[in-house]
Amino acid sequence: MTATVRLTTAQALVRWLVAQRGELLDGTEVPLFAGVFGIFGHGNVLGLGTALHEVRDQLPTWRGQTEQGMALAAVAYAKASDRRQVMVATSSVGPGALNMVTAAGVAHANRLPLLLLPGDTFTGRAPDPVLQQVERFDDATVSVNDAFRPVSRYFDRITRAEQLLASLPQVARVLTDPGDCGPVVLAMPQDVQVEEFDFPVGMFAPRLNRVPRPRPDGRDVQAAAEILRASRRPLIVCGGGVRYSGAGRQLLDFATAHGIAVTETAAGRTMLPDPHPLNVGPLGTIGSASANALAADADVIVAVGTRLQDFTTSSWSLFPADVRLVTINAARFDAVKHAGHAVVGDARECLAELAESLTGWNAASDWTALAASERAGWDAHIDGLRAGAAPDGSLTYAQVVGVVNDASGPDDYVLGSSGGIPGELNGGWRTGPATAGATMDLEYGFSCMGYETAGPWGAAMARARTHPGALVTALLGDGSYLMLNSELFSAAFAGHPFVAVVCDNGGYAVIHRLQTGQGAAGFNNMFTDSAGPGAKADAVRVDFAAHAAALGCAVVDVASGASVDDLRDGYAKARALASGERRPAVLVCRTSPSAWTESGAWWEVGVPAALTGRADYDEAKARQLRWTS
Repeated sequence: MTATVRLTTAQALVRWLVAQRGELLDGTEVPLFAGVFGIFGHGNVLGLGTALHEVRDQLPTWRGQTEQGMALAAVAYAKASDRRQVMVATSSVGPGALNMVTAAGVAHANRLPLLLLPGDTFTGRAPDPVLQQVERFDDATVSVNDAFRPVSRYFDRITRAEQLLASLPQVARVLTDPGDCGPVVLAMPQDVQVEEFDFPVGMFAPRLNRVPRPRPDGRDVQAAAEILRASRRPLIVCGGGVRYSGAGRQLLDFATAHGIAVTETAAGRTMLPDPHPLNVGPLGTIGSASANALAADADVIVAVGTRLQDFTTSSWSLFPADVRLVTINAARFDAVKHAGHAVVGDARECLAELAESLTGWNAASDWTALAASERAGWDAHIDGLRAGAAPDGSLTYAQVVGVVNDASGPDDYVLGSSGGIPGELNGGWRTGPATAGATMDLEYGFSCMGYETAGPWGAAMARARTHPGALVTALLGDGSYLMLNSELFSAAFAGHPFVAVVCDNGGYAVIHRLQTGQGAAGFNNMFTDSAGPGAKADAVRVDFAAHAAALGCAVVDVASGASVDDLRDGYAKARALASGERRPAVLVCRTSPSAWTESGAWWEVGVPAALTGRADYDEAKARQLRWTS
């Protein structure tokens, strides 16, 4: 007879979480679920809350301030651990649950594991309508948690305790599947959480969940090799899948063996050492002119572990019309895009098998040499941007990135997400001569404002386990700070240090650039052009330094008119404060709203015919690829 133990549904779920094990890229065995972010309310405080309290020494629970913020911290934790560990986030019913939908979107777009446990209304329905319940007039089975369905890789509503027996193996599968990885949502009705059931004891035995390394179909590999052998000007695109496979060294060895230039996407950034002669720089709209020049003349694109997002491909206007596309991806969904030749499997395994089929073949030597010369030109351009202030004498984003870059050690970690920062980080950051894994989280899949204040909390927690003594730095604008800043207090309260560099440029400057650059009038983006009736555009400003101090952060305020040396000194002080006081340090500086790092590549946005930017739009649309050969 099967041995059983009587537990509530919540207790069984939590004990199962504790029993799951995972593996880091180096083979180290770790808890698969590293902890829980929680805000309790009716719907989770007594069921899940009581169960979590019972295992608090094995599965720590961290108190968030906003459900969105804590769930974003969980996403960043997963990214910083290369998808090898997962954080859980739980909320009450109604608005608390809905606040996590945005974070689920971030995880889904970026293919990152996240387990969300939103409280749900009663399955028994006796007290309906309960506080915070939204009633559907036509369907009594629907709750607000159904809003998670479009942004979940796996969704289930646990309406009976024994359903966990069938659902939980699927939860583990999705969270550790290299091709299907993404957010999992288990909606937890509050009456079901406290129901008791005799669960089999074996359900709680320790279990190692290894991330599989699926091998490609040999016929697909051979066909890819034939495409490459027929090429002279191939270009490898290194995406996030290379990071999650731990295949950076294999990719670089493959490129070196065959003389193929390599470029990185935002998700694959910092996988390659910058001094390498085949590293042509980052690709796309927020990439480098050097990589874009080679992409425009390549005859074969080998896309490894990337979904080829519009900022990577310059809205598919970057490549020549006759380019051949080979896509290596663990997810068939991404591999078949744009009718490229798909090789489905783990990046490391695919590269190893493809290398065997290409023995003796090399790209054209003049093409290989072009990579180094184009990159040298881009580096000189970045040097010039770092050396010169904006026309009005204020600091530029390029200078801020340069200061942080120069002061960061090989294990330090930098994070950005929205506004002008992604372009500056992607285009201007330089990785050291040796890489031991990715050191950047550029959340440019969903580009979620506010990720930059919540994400470093999760990233700092993850990096403390794997890189003790290293420091996380987040770069963000004033707009992101104002949109979501509550988790700065969470990190300060919990004692997790990082540096947040807040670049105050007086509004949503990057969207203002997009707006006015196409010929539209500046409107509702900068504080100076957002003044409606009664607005105090010139009189009211946020004191970011005072606000951050009020949230418990250490603060360094670099005054207006500061020099690069002042910024360098301020950043060094912020690093010392964060590390010494074990809390976030916020550095505030004033940056130019009109000085940018430009790659020269196009990005498609709808441009009305009456605007001056329409001519460029029409020209770019004419060269936009819809299908590869």
